[in-house]
Amino acid sequence: MSRVDQIGWHAQSKTGVIAAGGAGAVAAGIEILGQGGNAADAAAGAIIALNVTDHGACSIGGEVPVLVWDGNAVKSLSGQGRAPLSPEAIAWYMEHGIPDHDIKMAPVPSVVDLCITLLQQYGTQSFAAIVAPTLALLDEGEEAWHPDLARTLRRMVEEEHRATGNRQEKLQVACDHFYGRRAEHGDIAADLEAFYVEQGGFLRRADLAAHRTLIEEPVAVDYRGYQVYKCGPWTQGPYLCQALRLLEGFDLKGMGHCSADYVHAVVEAMKLAMADRDAHYGDPLFVDVPMNALLSDEYTQLRQPLIDMIQAALDARPGDPLGMKAVQEGGAFRPGVGGTTTCVVADRWGMVVSATPSANVYHAGGTGSTGVSYGNRLRSLNTTLGHPNCIAPGKRPRITLTPTMVLKDGAPVLAISVAGGDLQDQATLSLLLDFVEFGMQPAEAVVAPRFATDHHEDSFDPNPVREQTFIQAGSLAINSAVDAEVRDELARRGHQVETRNGPIATPVMLWADAGTYYAAGDPAAGRHAAGLDGD
Repeated sequence: MSRVDQIGWHAQSKTGVIAAGGAGAVAAGIEILGQGGNAADAAAGAIIALNVTDHGACSIGGEVPVLVWDGNAVKSLSGQGRAPLSPEAIAWYMEHGIPDHDIKMAPVPSVVDLCITLLQQYGTQSFAAIVAPTLALLDEGEEAWHPDLARTLRRMVEEEHRATGNRQEKLQVACDHFYGRRAEHGDIAADLEAFYVEQGGFLRRADLAAHRTLIEEPVAVDYRGYQVYKCGPWTQGPYLCQALRLLEGFDLKGMGHCSADYVHAVVEAMKLAMADRDAHYGDPLFVDVPMNALLSDEYTQLRQPLIDMIQAALDARPGDPLGMKAVQEGGAFRPGVGGTTTCVVADRWGMVVSATPSANVYHAGGTGSTGVSYGNRLRSLNTTLGHPNCIAPGKRPRITLTPTMVLKDGAPVLAISVAGGDLQDQATLSLLLDFVEFGMQPAEAVVAPRFATDHHEDSFDPNPVREQTFIQAGSLAINSAVDAEVRDELARRGHQVETRNGPIATPVMLWADAGTYYAAGDPAAGRHAAGLDGD
Protein backbone atom coordinates (compact mmCIF):
# COMPACT_ATOMS: atom_id res chain seq x y z
CA MET A 1 0.00 0.00 0.00
CA SER A 2 1.38 3.44 -0.96
CA ARG A 3 1.77 6.32 1.44
CA VAL A 4 -0.97 8.18 -0.45
CA ASP A 5 -3.41 5.31 0.15
CA GLN A 6 -2.82 5.59 3.89
CA ILE A 7 -3.66 9.30 4.15
CA GLY A 8 -7.02 10.25 5.65
CA TRP A 9 -8.71 13.53 6.60
CA HIS A 10 -7.50 14.00 10.19
CA ALA A 11 -4.30 13.15 12.07
CA GLN A 12 -2.29 13.82 15.19
CA SER A 13 1.41 13.67 15.97
CA LYS A 14 4.01 15.06 18.34
CA THR A 15 6.62 15.40 15.60
CA GLY A 16 4.84 16.84 12.58
CA VAL A 17 1.50 17.13 10.78
CA ILE A 18 0.18 18.51 7.53
CA ALA A 19 -3.30 19.14 6.18
CA ALA A 20 -3.84 20.23 2.59
CA GLY A 21 -5.72 19.40 -0.59
CA GLY A 22 -4.66 16.38 -2.64
CA ALA A 23 -3.40 13.29 -0.83
CA GLY A 24 -0.27 13.25 -3.01
CA ALA A 25 0.69 16.73 -1.81
CA VAL A 26 0.10 15.74 1.82
CA ALA A 27 2.31 12.69 1.23
CA ALA A 28 5.00 14.96 -0.23
CA GLY A 29 4.96 17.14 2.87
CA ILE A 30 5.11 14.17 5.24
CA GLU A 31 7.98 12.66 3.24
CA ILE A 32 9.99 15.87 3.63
CA LEU A 33 9.23 16.06 7.36
CA GLY A 34 10.22 12.42 7.74
CA GLN A 35 13.57 13.07 6.08
CA GLY A 36 14.41 15.74 8.64
CA GLY A 37 12.98 18.78 6.91
CA ASN A 38 11.15 21.41 8.94
CA ALA A 39 7.71 22.94 8.41
CA ALA A 40 9.03 25.50 5.90
CA ASP A 41 10.66 22.76 3.83
CA ALA A 42 7.51 20.62 3.95
CA ALA A 43 5.25 23.56 3.12
CA ALA A 44 7.37 24.51 0.09
CA GLY A 45 7.38 20.91 -1.12
CA ALA A 46 3.65 20.49 -0.56
CA ILE A 47 2.83 23.78 -2.30
CA ILE A 48 4.73 22.71 -5.41
CA ALA A 49 3.12 19.24 -5.28
CA LEU A 50 -0.34 20.83 -4.98
CA ASN A 51 0.28 22.34 -8.40
CA VAL A 52 0.03 18.75 -9.67
CA THR A 53 -2.54 17.15 -7.36
CA ASP A 54 -4.82 20.20 -7.27
CA HIS A 55 -4.06 21.65 -10.69
CA GLY A 56 -6.88 23.94 -11.73
CA ALA A 57 -7.20 25.19 -8.18
CA CYS A 58 -3.56 26.30 -8.11
CA SER A 59 -0.54 26.55 -10.39
CA ILE A 60 3.18 27.27 -10.45
CA GLY A 61 2.11 30.36 -12.38
CA GLY A 62 -0.32 31.41 -9.66
CA GLU A 63 0.05 32.80 -6.16
CA VAL A 64 0.35 31.70 -2.52
CA PRO A 65 0.32 34.05 0.49
CA VAL A 66 1.94 32.50 3.57
CA LEU A 67 2.11 33.08 7.32
CA VAL A 68 5.08 31.61 9.23
CA TRP A 69 5.74 31.21 12.95
CA ASP A 70 9.47 30.54 13.33
CA GLY A 71 9.57 30.30 17.11
CA ASN A 72 9.97 34.05 17.60
CA ALA A 73 7.41 35.91 15.53
CA VAL A 74 4.71 35.61 12.86
CA LYS A 75 5.68 36.95 9.44
CA SER A 76 3.67 37.37 6.25
CA LEU A 77 5.21 36.33 2.91
CA SER A 78 3.64 38.03 -0.06
CA GLY A 79 3.46 35.28 -2.64
CA GLN A 80 1.43 37.42 -5.01
CA GLY A 81 2.45 38.44 -8.52
CA ARG A 82 2.04 41.96 -9.76
CA ALA A 83 0.53 43.77 -12.72
CA PRO A 84 2.82 44.51 -15.70
CA LEU A 85 5.27 47.38 -15.23
CA SER A 86 4.50 48.87 -18.63
CA PRO A 87 2.48 52.14 -18.45
CA GLU A 88 1.17 51.32 -21.93
CA ALA A 89 -0.23 48.04 -20.64
CA ILE A 90 -1.98 49.80 -17.75
CA ALA A 91 -3.41 52.38 -20.15
CA TRP A 92 -4.83 49.51 -22.22
CA TYR A 93 -6.49 48.00 -19.15
CA MET A 94 -7.97 51.35 -18.16
CA GLU A 95 -9.46 51.76 -21.63
CA HIS A 96 -10.58 48.19 -22.32
CA GLY A 97 -10.96 46.64 -18.87
CA ILE A 98 -9.29 43.54 -17.43
CA PRO A 99 -10.40 40.61 -19.60
CA ASP A 100 -11.49 37.13 -18.57
CA HIS A 101 -10.15 33.91 -20.17
CA ASP A 102 -7.20 35.77 -21.71
CA ILE A 103 -3.46 35.85 -20.94
CA LYS A 104 -3.86 39.56 -20.15
CA MET A 105 -5.59 38.62 -16.87
CA ALA A 106 -2.45 36.86 -15.57
CA PRO A 107 -0.09 38.48 -13.02
CA VAL A 108 3.60 37.66 -12.73
CA PRO A 109 4.05 34.04 -11.55
CA SER A 110 4.92 34.17 -7.85
CA VAL A 111 4.89 30.61 -6.50
CA VAL A 112 8.50 29.74 -7.38
CA ASP A 113 9.97 32.84 -5.74
CA LEU A 114 7.73 32.36 -2.71
CA CYS A 115 8.83 28.75 -2.19
CA ILE A 116 12.50 29.57 -2.60
CA THR A 117 12.23 32.58 -0.28
CA LEU A 118 10.53 30.31 2.27
CA LEU A 119 13.42 27.85 1.95
CA GLN A 120 16.09 30.55 2.17
CA GLN A 121 14.66 32.37 5.17
CA TYR A 122 13.13 29.53 7.20
CA GLY A 123 14.00 26.17 5.65
CA THR A 124 16.93 23.74 5.76
CA GLN A 125 16.65 21.83 2.48
CA SER A 126 17.74 22.30 -1.13
CA PHE A 127 15.34 22.93 -3.97
CA ALA A 128 16.25 19.51 -5.34
CA ALA A 129 15.16 17.84 -2.09
CA ILE A 130 11.80 19.54 -1.72
CA VAL A 131 10.85 19.18 -5.38
CA ALA A 132 11.69 15.46 -5.58
CA PRO A 133 8.19 14.26 -4.54
CA THR A 134 6.61 16.52 -7.17
CA LEU A 135 8.89 15.18 -9.87
CA ALA A 136 7.83 11.67 -8.92
CA LEU A 137 4.17 12.72 -9.31
CA LEU A 138 4.88 14.33 -12.68
CA ASP A 139 6.84 11.33 -13.96
CA GLU A 140 3.91 9.06 -13.08
CA GLY A 141 1.32 11.49 -14.46
CA GLU A 142 -0.61 11.28 -17.69
CA GLU A 143 -1.42 14.91 -18.48
CA ALA A 144 0.23 16.37 -21.57
CA TRP A 145 1.79 19.21 -19.57
CA HIS A 146 3.35 16.97 -16.90
CA PRO A 147 6.62 16.30 -18.83
CA ASP A 148 6.93 20.03 -19.62
CA LEU A 149 6.66 21.08 -15.98
CA ALA A 150 9.04 18.26 -14.97
CA ARG A 151 11.63 19.61 -17.43
CA THR A 152 11.19 23.13 -16.03
CA LEU A 153 11.74 21.97 -12.45
CA ARG A 154 14.72 19.82 -13.45
CA ARG A 155 16.29 22.80 -15.21
CA MET A 156 16.12 24.67 -11.91
CA VAL A 157 17.61 21.68 -10.05
CA GLU A 158 20.48 21.55 -12.56
CA GLU A 159 21.19 25.25 -12.05
CA GLU A 160 21.20 24.74 -8.29
CA HIS A 161 23.68 21.86 -8.64
CA ARG A 162 25.97 23.88 -10.91
CA ALA A 163 25.99 26.91 -8.63
CA THR A 164 28.69 27.64 -6.08
CA GLY A 165 28.24 29.06 -2.61
CA ASN A 166 26.09 28.17 0.37
CA ARG A 167 22.60 26.69 0.32
CA GLN A 168 20.86 30.06 0.12
CA GLU A 169 23.06 31.23 -2.74
CA LYS A 170 22.44 28.04 -4.71
CA LEU A 171 18.71 28.40 -4.16
CA GLN A 172 18.92 31.94 -5.50
CA VAL A 173 20.63 30.78 -8.68
CA ALA A 174 17.83 28.30 -9.29
CA CYS A 175 15.24 31.02 -8.68
CA ASP A 176 17.02 33.51 -10.91
CA HIS A 177 17.02 30.93 -13.70
CA PHE A 178 13.23 30.87 -13.57
CA TYR A 179 12.84 34.66 -13.44
CA GLY A 180 15.60 35.61 -15.89
CA ARG A 181 17.59 37.75 -13.47
CA ARG A 182 21.04 36.76 -14.76
CA ALA A 183 20.54 37.75 -18.39
CA GLU A 184 21.74 34.37 -19.68
CA HIS A 185 20.36 32.72 -22.78
CA GLY A 186 18.04 29.75 -22.62
CA ASP A 187 16.58 30.40 -19.18
CA ILE A 188 12.97 29.71 -18.27
CA ALA A 189 12.04 33.40 -18.33
CA ALA A 190 12.85 33.55 -22.04
CA ASP A 191 10.41 30.72 -22.73
CA LEU A 192 7.75 32.35 -20.57
CA GLU A 193 8.16 35.69 -22.33
CA ALA A 194 7.93 34.05 -25.74
CA PHE A 195 4.57 32.59 -24.79
CA TYR A 196 3.29 35.90 -23.41
CA VAL A 197 4.22 37.64 -26.67
CA GLU A 198 2.70 34.86 -28.79
CA GLN A 199 -0.59 35.05 -26.89
CA GLY A 200 -0.81 38.85 -26.94
CA GLY A 201 -0.08 39.34 -23.25
CA PHE A 202 1.70 42.26 -21.60
CA LEU A 203 4.06 40.45 -19.22
CA ARG A 204 7.73 40.57 -20.18
CA ARG A 205 11.09 39.35 -18.91
CA ALA A 206 11.52 42.66 -17.03
CA ASP A 207 8.33 41.95 -15.06
CA LEU A 208 9.61 38.50 -14.13
CA ALA A 209 13.07 39.76 -13.16
CA ALA A 210 11.63 42.52 -10.97
CA HIS A 211 9.45 40.18 -8.92
CA ARG A 212 10.39 39.63 -5.28
CA THR A 213 8.56 37.97 -2.38
CA LEU A 214 8.14 40.57 0.35
CA ILE A 215 8.42 39.54 3.99
CA GLU A 216 6.03 41.80 5.87
CA GLU A 217 4.54 42.38 9.30
CA PRO A 218 1.09 40.80 9.53
CA VAL A 219 -2.09 42.49 10.72
CA ALA A 220 -3.15 41.26 14.18
CA VAL A 221 -5.90 41.68 16.76
CA ASP A 222 -6.60 40.21 20.17
CA TYR A 223 -9.83 38.22 20.52
CA ARG A 224 -10.76 36.66 23.88
CA GLY A 225 -7.08 36.33 24.79
CA TYR A 226 -6.02 34.90 21.40
CA GLN A 227 -3.84 36.85 18.96
CA VAL A 228 -5.17 36.43 15.42
CA TYR A 229 -2.74 37.15 12.55
CA LYS A 230 -3.56 37.85 8.92
CA CYS A 231 -1.67 39.05 5.84
CA GLY A 232 -2.03 42.75 5.06
CA PRO A 233 -4.69 44.60 3.03
CA TRP A 234 -3.27 43.36 -0.28
CA THR A 235 -5.44 40.41 0.81
CA GLN A 236 -8.96 40.39 2.24
CA GLY A 237 -7.52 38.99 5.49
CA PRO A 238 -7.77 42.05 7.73
CA TYR A 239 -11.56 42.06 7.44
CA LEU A 240 -11.57 38.91 9.59
CA CYS A 241 -9.83 41.00 12.26
CA GLN A 242 -12.46 43.72 11.85
CA ALA A 243 -15.28 41.19 12.19
CA LEU A 244 -13.72 39.78 15.37
CA ARG A 245 -13.48 43.26 16.87
CA LEU A 246 -17.19 43.83 16.15
CA LEU A 247 -18.13 40.46 17.66
CA GLU A 248 -16.28 41.12 20.92
CA GLY A 249 -19.38 42.96 22.08
CA PHE A 250 -21.63 39.89 21.77
CA ASP A 251 -21.99 36.84 24.01
CA LEU A 252 -21.65 34.33 21.19
CA LYS A 253 -21.10 31.37 23.49
CA GLY A 254 -24.23 32.25 25.43
CA MET A 255 -26.23 32.43 22.19
CA GLY A 256 -25.34 28.82 21.38
CA HIS A 257 -23.60 27.32 18.37
CA CYS A 258 -25.55 27.90 15.15
CA SER A 259 -28.52 29.44 16.96
CA ALA A 260 -30.46 32.12 15.08
CA ASP A 261 -28.90 34.89 17.18
CA TYR A 262 -25.39 33.48 16.69
CA VAL A 263 -25.65 33.12 12.91
CA HIS A 264 -27.32 36.53 12.59
CA ALA A 265 -24.68 38.37 14.66
CA VAL A 266 -21.77 36.77 12.82
CA VAL A 267 -23.24 37.37 9.36
CA GLU A 268 -24.08 41.00 10.13
CA ALA A 269 -20.53 41.60 11.43
CA MET A 270 -19.11 40.07 8.25
CA LYS A 271 -21.29 42.33 6.10
CA LEU A 272 -19.91 45.45 7.80
CA ALA A 273 -16.31 44.21 7.67
CA MET A 274 -16.56 43.24 3.99
CA ALA A 275 -18.04 46.64 3.13
CA ASP A 276 -14.86 48.20 4.53
CA ARG A 277 -12.78 45.63 2.65
CA ASP A 278 -14.43 46.62 -0.62
CA ALA A 279 -14.09 50.35 0.00
CA HIS A 280 -10.67 50.70 1.62
CA TYR A 281 -8.31 47.77 0.93
CA GLY A 282 -5.53 47.74 -1.66
CA ASP A 283 -1.79 47.20 -2.04
CA PRO A 284 -0.29 49.24 0.85
CA LEU A 285 2.79 49.94 -1.28
CA PHE A 286 0.54 52.07 -3.48
CA VAL A 287 -2.24 53.37 -1.21
CA ASP A 288 -2.46 54.42 2.41
CA VAL A 289 -4.88 51.90 3.91
CA PRO A 290 -6.06 53.23 7.32
CA MET A 291 -5.56 49.87 9.00
CA ASN A 292 -4.95 51.20 12.50
CA ALA A 293 -8.13 53.28 12.36
CA LEU A 294 -10.18 50.39 10.94
CA LEU A 295 -9.16 48.22 13.89
CA SER A 296 -9.33 50.92 16.56
CA ASP A 297 -11.60 50.86 19.60
CA GLU A 298 -13.26 54.11 18.58
CA TYR A 299 -14.16 52.94 15.07
CA THR A 300 -15.31 49.53 16.31
CA GLN A 301 -17.61 51.16 18.85
CA LEU A 302 -19.08 53.36 16.11
CA ARG A 303 -19.80 50.37 13.89
CA GLN A 304 -21.13 47.88 16.44
CA PRO A 305 -24.57 49.58 16.83
CA LEU A 306 -25.15 49.08 13.09
CA ILE A 307 -25.74 45.39 13.85
CA ASP A 308 -29.50 45.15 14.32
CA MET A 309 -30.30 41.83 16.01
CA ILE A 310 -33.90 41.94 14.72
CA GLN A 311 -33.40 42.77 11.05
CA ALA A 312 -30.84 41.65 8.45
CA ALA A 313 -29.08 44.51 6.65
CA LEU A 314 -29.92 44.78 2.96
CA ASP A 315 -27.58 47.64 2.09
CA ALA A 316 -23.81 47.98 1.84
CA ARG A 317 -22.39 50.28 4.53
CA PRO A 318 -18.68 51.03 4.42
CA GLY A 319 -17.54 53.29 7.22
CA ASP A 320 -15.28 56.34 7.34
CA PRO A 321 -12.30 55.36 9.52
CA LEU A 322 -10.44 58.63 8.92
CA GLY A 323 -13.41 60.87 9.70
CA MET A 324 -14.49 58.45 12.44
CA LYS A 325 -18.02 58.09 11.12
CA ALA A 326 -20.01 54.87 11.34
CA VAL A 327 -21.10 55.11 7.70
CA GLN A 328 -19.15 56.76 4.89
CA GLU A 329 -20.97 59.78 3.49
CA GLY A 330 -22.18 58.83 0.03
CA GLY A 331 -20.67 55.36 0.42
CA ALA A 332 -23.70 53.34 1.50
CA PHE A 333 -25.96 51.94 -1.20
CA ARG A 334 -28.82 49.48 -1.63
CA PRO A 335 -27.67 46.92 -4.20
CA GLY A 336 -29.84 44.90 -6.49
CA VAL A 337 -30.38 41.59 -5.97
CA GLY A 338 -12.91 29.86 -8.42
CA GLY A 339 -10.21 27.91 -7.69
CA THR A 340 -7.87 27.71 -4.62
CA THR A 341 -6.37 25.04 -2.39
CA THR A 342 -4.99 24.77 1.14
CA CYS A 343 -1.94 23.86 3.23
CA VAL A 344 -1.03 23.98 6.94
CA VAL A 345 2.11 22.37 8.40
CA ALA A 346 3.80 22.04 11.81
CA ASP A 347 7.07 20.35 12.79
CA ARG A 348 8.81 18.87 15.84
CA TRP A 349 10.68 22.14 16.49
CA GLY A 350 7.50 24.20 16.81
CA MET A 351 7.53 25.96 13.44
CA VAL A 352 4.04 26.42 11.94
CA VAL A 353 3.16 27.47 8.38
CA SER A 354 -0.22 28.39 6.91
CA ALA A 355 -0.48 28.85 3.13
CA THR A 356 -3.29 29.33 0.60
CA PRO A 357 -2.09 28.40 -2.94
CA SER A 358 -4.21 29.42 -5.90
CA ALA A 359 -4.37 30.41 -9.56
CA ASN A 360 -7.91 29.88 -10.96
CA VAL A 361 -6.26 28.03 -13.84
CA TYR A 362 -7.92 28.36 -17.23
CA HIS A 363 -5.27 26.73 -19.42
CA ALA A 364 -3.59 23.64 -17.97
CA GLY A 365 0.12 23.80 -18.67
CA GLY A 366 -0.73 26.70 -20.90
CA THR A 367 2.48 28.71 -20.93
CA GLY A 368 4.21 27.30 -23.98
CA SER A 369 6.81 24.60 -23.40
CA THR A 370 7.32 25.21 -19.66
CA GLY A 371 4.23 23.51 -18.22
CA VAL A 372 3.62 26.68 -16.19
CA SER A 373 -0.06 27.51 -16.49
CA TYR A 374 -1.51 30.90 -15.62
CA GLY A 375 -4.48 32.25 -13.71
CA ASN A 376 -6.75 35.27 -13.54
CA ARG A 377 -5.69 37.20 -10.44
CA LEU A 378 -5.36 40.59 -12.18
CA ARG A 379 -9.16 40.48 -12.25
CA SER A 380 -8.98 41.11 -8.52
CA LEU A 381 -7.88 44.65 -9.41
CA ASN A 382 -10.30 47.13 -10.95
CA THR A 383 -10.24 50.14 -13.28
CA THR A 384 -12.02 52.60 -10.99
CA LEU A 385 -10.01 55.84 -10.91
CA GLY A 386 -9.17 56.80 -7.34
CA HIS A 387 -10.12 53.41 -5.89
CA PRO A 388 -7.45 51.90 -3.60
CA ASN A 389 -7.53 48.69 -5.67
CA CYS A 390 -7.27 50.33 -9.09
CA ILE A 391 -4.69 48.73 -11.39
CA ALA A 392 -1.26 50.37 -11.64
CA PRO A 393 2.18 49.31 -12.92
CA GLY A 394 3.66 46.65 -10.63
CA LYS A 395 0.71 46.70 -8.22
CA ARG A 396 -0.50 43.66 -6.29
CA PRO A 397 -4.22 42.87 -6.61
CA ARG A 398 -6.29 42.79 -3.42
CA ILE A 399 -6.76 39.04 -3.38
CA THR A 400 -9.12 36.74 -1.50
CA LEU A 401 -6.33 34.33 -0.49
CA THR A 402 -5.99 34.57 3.26
CA PRO A 403 -4.11 32.15 5.54
CA THR A 404 -4.59 32.50 9.31
CA MET A 405 -2.33 32.02 12.33
CA VAL A 406 -3.49 32.22 15.96
CA LEU A 407 -1.26 32.52 19.05
CA LYS A 408 -2.03 32.34 22.76
CA ASP A 409 0.45 33.29 25.48
CA GLY A 410 3.15 33.78 22.86
CA ALA A 411 2.86 30.36 21.20
CA PRO A 412 0.94 29.17 18.12
CA VAL A 413 -2.28 27.27 18.74
CA LEU A 414 -4.08 27.38 15.37
CA ALA A 415 -3.26 27.53 11.67
CA ILE A 416 -6.16 27.67 9.20
CA SER A 417 -6.29 27.72 5.41
CA VAL A 418 -9.49 27.84 3.35
CA ALA A 419 -10.24 27.69 -0.37
CA GLY A 420 -13.31 29.41 -1.75
CA GLY A 421 -12.76 32.95 -3.03
CA ASP A 422 -14.90 35.43 -1.09
CA LEU A 423 -15.96 32.56 1.19
CA GLN A 424 -12.47 32.03 2.61
CA ASP A 425 -12.51 34.25 5.67
CA GLN A 426 -16.18 33.57 6.24
CA ALA A 427 -15.36 29.88 6.72
CA THR A 428 -12.24 30.80 8.70
CA LEU A 429 -14.37 32.86 11.07
CA SER A 430 -16.67 29.87 11.62
CA LEU A 431 -13.74 27.56 12.42
CA LEU A 432 -12.08 30.12 14.66
CA LEU A 433 -15.27 30.70 16.66
CA ASP A 434 -15.93 26.95 16.78
CA PHE A 435 -12.58 26.62 18.56
CA VAL A 436 -12.48 29.74 20.74
CA GLU A 437 -16.13 29.97 21.75
CA PHE A 438 -17.20 26.32 21.67
CA GLY A 439 -14.01 24.32 22.26
CA MET A 440 -14.10 22.28 19.05
CA GLN A 441 -10.96 20.46 17.93
CA PRO A 442 -10.05 20.47 14.20
CA ALA A 443 -11.69 17.13 13.34
CA GLU A 444 -14.96 18.45 14.79
CA ALA A 445 -14.70 22.03 13.52
CA VAL A 446 -13.99 21.22 9.85
CA VAL A 447 -17.21 19.18 9.61
CA ALA A 448 -19.41 21.45 11.76
CA PRO A 449 -22.17 23.39 9.95
CA ARG A 450 -21.04 26.59 8.23
CA PHE A 451 -22.77 29.58 6.70
CA ALA A 452 -21.81 32.47 4.44
CA THR A 453 -23.17 35.48 2.59
CA ASP A 454 -22.78 36.98 -0.89
CA HIS A 455 -23.64 40.40 0.57
CA HIS A 456 -20.45 41.98 -0.83
CA GLU A 457 -18.69 42.99 -4.02
CA ASP A 458 -17.35 40.19 -6.22
CA SER A 459 -13.58 40.14 -5.74
CA PHE A 460 -13.12 38.80 -9.29
CA ASP A 461 -15.19 41.43 -11.09
CA PRO A 462 -13.01 44.37 -12.21
CA ASN A 463 -16.00 46.46 -13.36
CA PRO A 464 -15.15 50.13 -12.69
CA VAL A 465 -18.73 50.71 -11.45
CA ARG A 466 -18.21 48.92 -8.16
CA GLU A 467 -21.88 48.91 -7.12
CA GLN A 468 -22.60 46.73 -10.16
CA THR A 469 -20.26 44.03 -8.80
CA PHE A 470 -22.35 43.48 -5.65
CA ILE A 471 -23.48 39.86 -5.72
CA GLN A 472 -26.69 39.48 -3.64
CA ALA A 473 -28.06 41.70 -0.91
CA GLY A 474 -29.03 39.88 2.27
CA SER A 475 -28.04 36.44 1.01
CA LEU A 476 -27.36 33.66 3.52
CA ALA A 477 -26.19 30.20 2.50
CA ILE A 478 -26.39 27.79 5.42
CA ASN A 479 -25.77 24.06 5.80
CA SER A 480 -28.83 21.83 6.00
CA ALA A 481 -27.51 20.41 9.30
CA VAL A 482 -28.62 23.64 10.99
CA ASP A 483 -32.09 23.21 12.52
CA ALA A 484 -35.00 24.13 10.25
CA GLU A 485 -36.44 26.33 13.03
CA VAL A 486 -33.23 28.37 13.04
CA ARG A 487 -33.30 28.75 9.26
CA ASP A 488 -36.95 29.84 9.40
CA GLU A 489 -36.19 32.43 12.09
CA LEU A 490 -33.30 33.82 10.04
CA ALA A 491 -35.64 34.17 7.07
CA ARG A 492 -38.11 36.08 9.28
CA ARG A 493 -35.30 38.52 10.13
CA GLY A 494 -34.88 39.31 6.45
CA HIS A 495 -32.06 36.98 5.40
CA GLN A 496 -32.41 35.47 1.93
CA VAL A 497 -31.82 31.92 3.14
CA GLU A 498 -30.50 29.21 0.83
CA THR A 499 -29.97 25.75 2.34
CA ARG A 500 -26.84 23.90 1.18
CA ASN A 501 -26.28 20.15 1.50
CA GLY A 502 -22.61 20.22 0.52
CA PRO A 503 -19.65 21.98 2.14
CA ILE A 504 -19.49 25.77 2.19
CA ALA A 505 -15.85 26.52 1.29
CA THR A 506 -12.94 24.12 1.71
CA PRO A 507 -11.03 24.32 5.03
CA VAL A 508 -8.04 22.72 6.70
CA MET A 509 -7.13 23.38 10.32
CA LEU A 510 -4.19 22.66 12.65
CA TRP A 511 -4.18 22.84 16.46
CA ALA A 512 -1.11 22.73 18.70
CA ASP A 513 -1.88 21.58 22.23
CA ALA A 514 0.62 20.63 24.97
CA GLY A 515 3.19 19.19 22.59
CA THR A 516 0.75 17.39 20.29
CA TYR A 517 -0.46 18.57 16.90
CA TYR A 518 -3.95 17.84 15.58
CA ALA A 519 -4.75 18.48 11.90
CA ALA A 520 -7.88 17.97 9.84
CA GLY A 521 -9.44 18.90 6.53
CA ASP A 522 -13.10 18.71 5.57
CA PRO A 523 -13.43 15.27 3.90
CA ALA A 524 -16.57 16.35 2.04
CA ALA A 525 -14.44 19.04 0.37
CA GLY A 526 -11.64 16.63 -0.61
CA ARG A 527 -9.16 17.72 2.07
CA HIS A 528 -6.50 15.40 3.53
CA ALA A 529 -4.23 15.26 6.58
CA ALA A 530 -1.37 13.13 7.89
CA GLY A 531 1.03 12.99 10.83
CA LEU A 532 4.54 11.65 11.27
CA ASP A 533 4.78 8.18 12.79
CA GLY A 534 6.95 7.24 15.74
CA ASP A 535 5.75 9.82 18.27
